[in-house]
Amino acid sequence: MIKTQVQIPDHLYHEAKRVADDYEMSFAEVVRRGLERVTAEFPRRARPGAWSPPAPENLGCYPLSAAELKAAAQDNEPSL
Repeated sequence: MIKTQVQIPDHLYHEAKRVADDYEMSFAEVVRRGLERVTAEFPRRARPGAWSPPAPENLGCYPLSAAELKAAAQDNEPSL
């Protein structure tokens, strides 16, 4: 078993202590049971593969040659 420390908001701590007292179990048992319920609700996600960009969309024909397109892409001046 692993021993750890966590920060819990005051109201949640007091509610967990109340549950422990009402049901005659330790605070640690309340925390363990809570974690068991949460981890059961959130099953392990499949790890995604390597990222790849989305496929390009066909946006139509550009009336620029490759050289003109490169020059337009490098242009820092806004066209009005």
